[in-house]
Amino acid sequence: MRILLFGPPGVGKGTQAKLLAEAYAIPHYSTGDMLRAAAAAHTQLGLQAKQLMDAGHLVPDPVMIGIVREVLVSPAGRQGFILDGFPRTLPQAEALVDIFREIGITTFCVINVDVDAEEIVRRLGSRLVCDREGKIFNSELDHVQAGEPCPSCGTPLTQRKDDRPDAIRQRLSVYHVKSASVLTFYERLGVVHTVDGAGSNESVNREVRIVLDASVCP
Repeated sequence: MRILLFGPPGVGKGTQAKLLAEAYAIPHYSTGDMLRAAAAAHTQLGLQAKQLMDAGHLVPDPVMIGIVREVLVSPAGRQGFILDGFPRTLPQAEALVDIFREIGITTFCVINVDVDAEEIVRRLGSRLVCDREGKIFNSELDHVQAGEPCPSCGTPLTQRKDDRPDAIRQRLSVYHVKSASVLTFYERLGVVHTVDGAGSNESVNREVRIVLDASVCP
């Protein structure tokens, strides 16, 4: 099964990817994981990406596309996969389809997780971080507030600047501008399935699996 998870920050793609990877026994590849793995393996593309990231630059499309290709032609990738966070631009989307053709992948599904913008603002606005351990907490679920001690180590919890409401809305605006052409591209290919991501993790996962099991997505 080949799955592309699509949706803005805060819709729960990472959680759904983990659940789907367990359910279908296929690897989950996030953009960050692929970059870190390539850098750790000291591949030529991985080292290029690391140098760029260490310098504070974005990884350009040719490098990112090359890293994704290396992952998909690996023995693990050939058994199926979940891509999370890639593609993000139209050139990446077009290049991914070219890679699929090259390695003989004829069917795949794009799962578009849809959540109301204000619900995303509420979700991301509830995130708090322990700067010492890097752990993430939810003010609603974990019953903690910014400035209170981390339940694990006692370090005061903080809210990241990009998790504040105005910053979140700006991130969503940028995402939708950049992603609109990608979603349209895949809609024209007839592979997009949109699911409501507003429910619990379990209910959303049930909906996604119903869609996948009913789709031509071997």
